[in-house]
Order: sequence, then C-alpha cells, then structure tokens
Amino acid sequence: MKRNNTFNPLREPLRSHSSLELQNEHTTGPFSFLNPTRAHYRHSELSKLNSSPSSLSSTSSTSSSTPADATTTTTVDGAAGNGQNETYRKGKEDEEDEDQPASDIQYQWRSRDNRKGRHALIVTPAPFDDANAPYLAPHKTSTLRATAQGIKRMLTQYPYWDVSWLVAIIFTLGSVVWVINAFFVWLPLVDPATEFPTEIGVGGGWTAFIGATIFEIGSILLMLEAVNENRAGCFGWALERVLEGDNEEKGEGGKWRVKASVDVCEHHHTNKKNFVGKGDVPSDQKSNATNTTEKPSTEATTSQSTEKTWQWFPSAYDLRTHYFHELGFLACLAQLFGASIFWISGFTALPAINTALIDRSQGALDGAYWAPQIIGGTGFIVSGILFMLETQKKWYLPAPTVLGWHIGLWNLIGAFGFTLCGALGPAYGNTGAQYEASLATFWGSWAFLIGSVIQWYECLDTHPVEETKGEKTMAAATPKSSS
Repeated sequence: MKRNNTFNPLREPLRSHSSLELQNEHTTGPFSFLNPTRAHYRHSELSKLNSSPSSLSSTSSTSSSTPADATTTTTVDGAAGNGQNETYRKGKEDEEDEDQPASDIQYQWRSRDNRKGRHALIVTPAPFDDANAPYLAPHKTSTLRATAQGIKRMLTQYPYWDVSWLVAIIFTLGSVVWVINAFFVWLPLVDPATEFPTEIGVGGGWTAFIGATIFEIGSILLMLEAVNENRAGCFGWALERVLEGDNEEKGEGGKWRVKASVDVCEHHHTNKKNFVGKGDVPSDQKSNATNTTEKPSTEATTSQSTEKTWQWFPSAYDLRTHYFHELGFLACLAQLFGASIFWISGFTALPAINTALIDRSQGALDGAYWAPQIIGGTGFIVSGILFMLETQKKWYLPAPTVLGWHIGLWNLIGAFGFTLCGALGPAYGNTGAQYEASLATFWGSWAFLIGSVIQWYECLDTHPVEETKGEKTMAAATPKSSS
C-alpha cells in the first residue's frame, strides 16, 4: 500500500479513541511517497447506542416538575469516546437554533488542522422537515454570518498562550512592517515630491531589518508548532442524545446532536499553562476516561504515556521515519530556511552597513544584500507551494474551499514579489529596474499581509463545518439570529 494511504500504527491520529473508526478509503495525501494529510472518521457510539436504547431508559426519565416541552439530553463525552459515563441535563438552549437535521456526519482529520488545533466536521444535510433524520448538526461555517462571527473573534479574543495565534499575529505584524517599508522605498519613485530626507536609506533600511527579524521569529515558532503537533489526535466534539415527547418518556429513540466542545479538546492550544506541547484535559474528562468499561488498547496507552509533550527538535529517527515525509513539516522547514537567509538581507539593509557595502563594490552589495533576498525568497516560494499542496487531495487538484490553501496561495504570491525584488536588485542603477523592484516589494508585502490575516482568522475558527450535497429547506438555510 502506498505511504499516503495508510498511517504508521504508532502515528495514526485518534488511535486511542476507541469509538472513532477510521475510514480507510478516505485516507489520502497529494504524494504517494509522503504521509497522509487527511482522513475521515465515524463515531461508533451513534450506531451502538441507537441499537441499545434500553441502556438509557433507567436514567433519562424526567421528574413531574419538568415542563411539557422540555428536552432531555444524554451527553456522550467526545474525548473519552466510550459513552458509558453519561450526564444529563434538561431544558432547551439557545444553541439549538443553530442545529440542522443531517443524514450523515463524519469527522475530518487534516494534518494542518491538527497543528492549528482545529476539528473539522463534514455534514450531509437532510430536508428540514425530515423527522427521521438521525442527527442534529451545526451549519457550515463558510456563510457570511459565520464569517462575521469569525471576524468578531479576531477582535475580541487574544489567546496569547496559543502558539498558532502567536504565529498568525507575528506574521501579520511583520507584513505590516513590510508594507510600511514598501511605501518608504516605492512612493518616492512614484511621486518624488513626497520624499523626505533619509526616507529610503534610513526608513527603508530599518523597516527591512525589523520586518525580516519579525519573520524570522514567526518562522521559528512555526517550526516549534510543527514538531509539537498533537500526535494522538483530538476529536473536539461532543455527542448529545436528544429525547423529546414520547421518546423522552420511554427513554429511547431521539436524535444525536453534535456540538463543538472546547472542554474536551486535547490540543495544547487550549492549555493556558504551557506554550506548546501538553494539552489541557479537564479533571472530569480524565475521570470519564477512567470510569469507562471499555479500556483503550495497551499499545495506545503505552504510546500516550511515553510520548514527549515538548521538544525543540525531533530526533534523527523521527526525522527519518516521519517528519521528512510530512508535508507540513517540510513546508515549515522551507519557511525557516528562507526566513533565516532572508534575515541576512535585512541586517545588511541597516543604513551604516548598506552604505559601507555600496562604497566597497557592487559585488559586495550583490553578495551580502541582494543574493540573500533571492535565496530567501526562493525558500518562501517552496514553503507556499508545500502549504498549498498539504491541503489538497491530489497534487494537481486545488482546494479553494480550505482556508489553509488560500494562506499558502497568498504567501506564494508574496514570496514571488520578494524574490523578484532581489532578482532585479543587481540592476538597481537602472531607473526601470529600481521602480519594478520596489513595486514588487509593495505588492508582495500586501500579499503576505492578506495571507497572515487569513491565518489569524483560521487559528480562531477551531471547529469548521463543511457540508456535502444534501437537501435543505429555506428555513434550515436561514437560522434564527442569536441575540
């Protein structure tokens, strides 16, 4: 079997979640010689508990004081995944307005989502009036309303302990600095009347150094994020059994509601006590996992207990057997290489150093200033391509519905701009070359900024929902607005 169609048993995502069943036909990646980048799972509890409703009847009945229209909900812990330790609550929630009937639900694991602490769900909607639809699921998160909520999160949430958020913020700030740099070096060529003394040399030089340094810091954090990904995988959703009317009295039947659950997330992104590495699983969650009658396999238990929760860099064995076959790691490595070489051009852009190089010779300027831009920009190009490919099912099929693909695309455009600037640099004495080089920095900086802002949005959109083809009425397509 090809490498991209199967996981190493010790690296299989969600291997310790006995209730999640891997759908092997959906395990794939863009290249046969690299690790899979996506896989689908089904939750076995949906079929198991539906086939044994009597196990719920003794505890799910309501008291006489319960309102007639109340709903009894059985919660199955998504992280423990065994469904034996159940809690109950009564009463309807505002969040139910966000539900839609669904005929099928699958969990989609993607390598990029795993690094970023995200949990993707694939929902097949059912007709809104279909009483036999077995599931209640959230609506897709690509609507205008969901996008507006995502923008609101960007303005109101500041998870400074989350390395993925820090990476996005740092690259956004770095891109803003480069946009300012581009105005310093390009605007005087467009309108010489706007130029002020030392604008290009001092303003441009210092912003280039600051921007390159910020990019280097962001690239280091990006690499730390890549080598400290959640190796065991994280489900991140909770299943609730909803009983209404006659079903409530009998304690059987009903529907399954799938809800996003930060409380059971095992990614390090939710743990405020560490930067990367160890997840934050609540004590009650650990209790649920302990009290279940179905025990995880010895292999999974041993793997979890011996895995490191933090590492600066993988071992030679892990590099050889796993990371050098991991598209996301290779993309981060290319980014770090490019940023490190590119930083040299930022350092030599400092006014005193740059003036000394110009006075020395054109060859010295080309070798210490322009060449690092070309080499570093090439690293950015490779990184952008690999980040795009990581989100694609096939190397030749674009993935425009995936946020990570757009991030890679805009970073690729920005990388071409920075590389073009370096390539035109040796001919900087020519007025046309100087103009085009500065212009390339201008549009390249804006492209990096767009990609960074999308990445900022992505890291806070932790529970994306996609929809496959299915029928819905207009009522389902337009849920009620929350107050």
